[in-house]
Amino acid sequence: MADSASDARLRACGRAVMLSNHTMGDVVENYSDAEEGAISRMLEAELAFRDSNRRRRLLKRANFPVPKTFEGYDWSAVRLPPRLSREDVTTCAFVRKAQNLVLFGPVGTGKTHMLVAMGTVACSMGMRVRYFTTTELVTLPSEAKRDGTARKLMRSLERTDLILLDEFGYVPVDRDGARLLFHVIDASCERRSLAITTNVDFSRWGAVLTDDQMAAAIIDRVAHHGQLVVFEGESYRPRHALMRSS
Repeated sequence: MADSASDARLRACGRAVMLSNHTMGDVVENYSDAEEGAISRMLEAELAFRDSNRRRRLLKRANFPVPKTFEGYDWSAVRLPPRLSREDVTTCAFVRKAQNLVLFGPVGTGKTHMLVAMGTVACSMGMRVRYFTTTELVTLPSEAKRDGTARKLMRSLERTDLILLDEFGYVPVDRDGARLLFHVIDASCERRSLAITTNVDFSRWGAVLTDDQMAAAIIDRVAHHGQLVVFEGESYRPRHALMRSS
């Protein structure tokens, strides 16, 4: 019979693949060490396969526009608040605390890259993530009404651990879109994390939403348990353009 540590690992694997205690007890009591070892390796391989598949599904469901990671990420333009470390960002520790992040700064300074890289890390940790541009999110209600999936959409968002909202403020939001945005943010408060990119100062959110009261309510909920990450400097796109004037 194998040692107690091997037995414990085997039983843990059995529970993870939903085998009964009776079956695993029979294996531990009646199978040889070599047989137990083979079964344990088989179960561990099955668990690794399931885990890999689940992470792939999570990445697909997140619907990122392009793959992004933190490898080689340029932090020189990023100013983090005192209570948020770089490790908090790169390990998505803020998601476990249901905190919000607002990534604020000029176009082209790495906000979307950070947003998607955080989402990728969260997926790799088994978290459920959804990515939207603001325009995509606020046009969902009319589309969902047409095909009857509005309730399904909201249930899906309610089961999400991290909602990524990109490009807030790039285009104005109509009243129906503002209501949806408020509903998503209000339903997420203290339950899940939001990360929002914007180049619009809080004082101008009312103009984007065409409703100062709605903007104030949204800002209040985003700022609650929220952190502001400021991006400074010029856009990296011209700096890294493939073709430059001589």
